[in-house]
Amino acid sequence: MPSSAYSRSEHLRSLWPWLPLWTAVALLAIFSHGPMPLYSTRTLAVAWEMWNHGHWLVPHINGEPYSEKVPLLFWLIHAGWFVFGVNDVWPRILEVIFGGTELVLLATLARRLFPNRPWVAKGAPWMLLALAYAFLFGLQIMYEVLLAVWVLAALLCLTPKTDREEPRWLLFGLCIGAGLMTKGPVMFLHIAFPWLLGPLWSSWANTHRVRWYGRGVLAMLLGGAILLAWALPAGFSGGEAYRQRLFFTQTAGRVVDAFDHARPFWWYLPMIPALLFPFSGWPRAWVALGALRRPLEPGIRFGLCWLLPILVAFSLISGKQLYYPLPEFAGAALLLAGAIAVLREKRPALANSAWLGTWPLGVGGLLFAVFLFVLPNLVAHNVMHGEFIDATSQYSRFFSIVFVVLGALLLLRGRGELRRLAIAGLVGTLALNTLFTLTMWQNFDLRPAAQLLGAADAEGRAIGYVGNYEGQFHFEGRITRPIERLNEGESIQAFARAHPNGLIITRPEKLDAADLRYPLLVQPFRSSWVVIWPAASLAAQRAGHTPPEPPHPTRIYQVDAWRYRALQ
Repeated sequence: MPSSAYSRSEHLRSLWPWLPLWTAVALLAIFSHGPMPLYSTRTLAVAWEMWNHGHWLVPHINGEPYSEKVPLLFWLIHAGWFVFGVNDVWPRILEVIFGGTELVLLATLARRLFPNRPWVAKGAPWMLLALAYAFLFGLQIMYEVLLAVWVLAALLCLTPKTDREEPRWLLFGLCIGAGLMTKGPVMFLHIAFPWLLGPLWSSWANTHRVRWYGRGVLAMLLGGAILLAWALPAGFSGGEAYRQRLFFTQTAGRVVDAFDHARPFWWYLPMIPALLFPFSGWPRAWVALGALRRPLEPGIRFGLCWLLPILVAFSLISGKQLYYPLPEFAGAALLLAGAIAVLREKRPALANSAWLGTWPLGVGGLLFAVFLFVLPNLVAHNVMHGEFIDATSQYSRFFSIVFVVLGALLLLRGRGELRRLAIAGLVGTLALNTLFTLTMWQNFDLRPAAQLLGAADAEGRAIGYVGNYEGQFHFEGRITRPIERLNEGESIQAFARAHPNGLIITRPEKLDAADLRYPLLVQPFRSSWVVIWPAASLAAQRAGHTPPEPPHPTRIYQVDAWRYRALQ
């Protein structure tokens, strides 16, 4: 066998333990229920409106240009729709493809940065696939996983190959451009620090600083040119208000005095253990990080140059969300795997100590299994109550068996500790996602309301929404016209006068007798309700009059025992 073919064969064999496992679990999880409001449904609404109205250049939502996002993800969704027709299957498969690609890129990056430690390339993907938050968020039809692919691809272009030390600057610029077309200027932030601090981890960058920074700037300019090639014509096509938001308001409004998701400076720090679970509960991981000593290997220095400055940068940015640093989860897995590889070589006693094993997570898994087993008794004796608690108690004993097995797996000792932890974390996350599907998904499933609204839209009836509408009904209902945003008071009356056969959607926290008698449909959504009224009936009710009796009883969907008690 030729050496190149042998190398490819060895590479494929090294992928086998984790890639098929992750793909199977991800497909099971992402198709266990429908697209999640509001993240996935909003993305699908934008893609649907672009598709339906031919807005290929400017994303639109609810009839208006959508300046929040750039269009690459929508174009990829459209590519599948051209082949398979409009559906929500292809966008979900896309997310699984992105996630698998991220794992492969991480393994390749680890192989480049730790050429003398092959264990890192084997261990880092296991770590990334087991991170519970990253896995669950990867089930959303969102931009961050695709962004993570371009971030890893761009950073891979900076790392040396055995036959070439100089970065692939053209590919670096193209990957930056693809990232910019996925999430906008934040792409620069994700790749800036490994490049700016290149001389600290790359011997080539340290020796050729002028070329490193000069060609790096040219690559950044190439990436920016790719974004501008779309943004300039899109800005002129979308109008003055869209152009202003696209070029100025959106990015600046998140950096200083955020108009959305404003948090204090320290907000990310206490979230780190949750974001890195289950590895935040593995003592050996923390000891490995604490045991690192100078001189640090290039791969370790790369991880630190990537993660520490960006943590500070994200902390300084006013707008914060847990998924904003999603591309850095791969960096955390890389750094942890590298630290453990160093520990295995330099401190074998600590690397093999049973006290630093996965037993805390194993004990935690067994205790959680006990809790799930006794939960029905706690509910029956009124010790615990709540919507999620009551619904979970119906299935909790079945799932307690799963966590007994996982806890026992984590109490085992010997070789393969990382793989056991990763498999336990992945299966445990799948179990919790399945439990959510069985118990709480009905409170997120907007199909009844969306289908009713879609039928009304097809009949030409106007639709209004009291509050801030975020596109949650457009895709599922295949709605083709905007839903008018209303406020309590005169706007409801004006809408009813203009559209006497129209429909109005309200989102009350609690229902009263009128909400169950005169609307067309009532269904739970999150901790509140979706109520769809004939416009004339709601206007009469809000004006203090008795609405006319409806021709059919109100349809009440998916009300579980807890919700039924709330209706009484």
